[in-house]
Amino acid sequence: MNSAVAAPPARVPGAAEGPWSVLRGRRARVVAYGCLLAELGVVIGFAIAYRQFDLSIYLWGGSAVTHGMRLYLVAPRANWFTYPPFAAAVFTPLAALPPLVVGVAWELTSVAALAWSCVLALKLAGWQPSGAMVAAVTGASFLLEPVYHTLYLGQVNLILLALVMTDIWRAGESRSAGLGVGVAAAIKLTPGIFIVLFLLTRRTRCAVLAAGTFAGCAVLGYLVDPSASRVYWTRLFYDTARVNPGYISNQSPYAAAVRILGGASHVGAWYLAIPVLIGALGLAVAATLARRGDWLGAAAVTGTTGLLVSPISWTHHWVWIMPALLVLLRGGTGSWVAAACGYLLFVLAPMWWTPWTWTSSQTGFHGLTTLTANCFMIAGLAFLGYMAVRTWRLEPQPREGREPALPGAPNSAGPESAASTNLARLATSDAAGTLSSYDLS
Repeated sequence: MNSAVAAPPARVPGAAEGPWSVLRGRRARVVAYGCLLAELGVVIGFAIAYRQFDLSIYLWGGSAVTHGMRLYLVAPRANWFTYPPFAAAVFTPLAALPPLVVGVAWELTSVAALAWSCVLALKLAGWQPSGAMVAAVTGASFLLEPVYHTLYLGQVNLILLALVMTDIWRAGESRSAGLGVGVAAAIKLTPGIFIVLFLLTRRTRCAVLAAGTFAGCAVLGYLVDPSASRVYWTRLFYDTARVNPGYISNQSPYAAAVRILGGASHVGAWYLAIPVLIGALGLAVAATLARRGDWLGAAAVTGTTGLLVSPISWTHHWVWIMPALLVLLRGGTGSWVAAACGYLLFVLAPMWWTPWTWTSSQTGFHGLTTLTANCFMIAGLAFLGYMAVRTWRLEPQPREGREPALPGAPNSAGPESAASTNLARLATSDAAGTLSSYDLS
């Protein structure tokens, strides 16, 4: 049974204005809708003209999963299928359809998943999302490298983001959750970190449902292809040798170590301490935020932590930048500047400007070039550090007496909970450039 009482999403003072005040004008709304429609047209045209590479691997896996060991012994188009057998089984029905139909439907589904994730992120941030707000955030997200790279390859990341964000939203509303996280983890293992978040926040039922869903999907994958399942779960799920971990697209600390030290063979057992420390820090921050009712911050921190803990975090995995940017936009002027810099970084993706090939990257440390080559990872670490400082610099407020209500903040005696009020105070203090005391009870 869940012993924690969730706070409803906080209503941030001035949130109806803030960064969205520009959308009050009719011309701005027309531009937002027009840009989104234009981007959608580009996506559809691209899906018709180009066969997405990773989607073709997924479809191959869907047709190969019923053929025993073939799923992990054959490398279609010179690339291994690296997901669990359940992921291949999901694509089995799609593999029987015309590739053009699947390609267009897949891209439209990914766009819909992105838009839904934006709706949930805006709600969790404390805003009431209007159509223009959703169009603006979705349209702006198209320009982020993780998003357009996902669409270019036909990757599954945006769909997994929507599954996890749905569960986070439901958990924040004290509703049953876990199915989305369980299915997402069964397709790509890294979302399993959200099961730990549920446990740390005493969402025990959510954690059990997510773990049970993950196990059920794994069993289903075993029933579809027992031999491939045995090979995957005993030998392959932790094996990074089937991909090139030093490839510039890999933006994990492990990849940075591989590139700087000159190969995976030079990364010793000492490295295990790094993901353990990052995971402990990130989950501690996320759990603290969730207990205060800030489930958007908890989701963004947990998603970023999962990317930094995983040895393989391709640039297209970094779709968690969207909720992370909204977390920053919820703050004051300093946070807005950080959000603008982060947005620019993830649009330009300067790691692609450094010396690299498909099979190798520049090794050793070369000052600014090396920092640029690992820029997504550095941004992720900076975001975790910022959230840790922002979270743990808050001091408990003395229990004697009660602070006067802030203008526009929820009434703590009303239906909004104390955690919701804390989040509103946080936004107000950020706007003023200061941090004050909060009631953490």
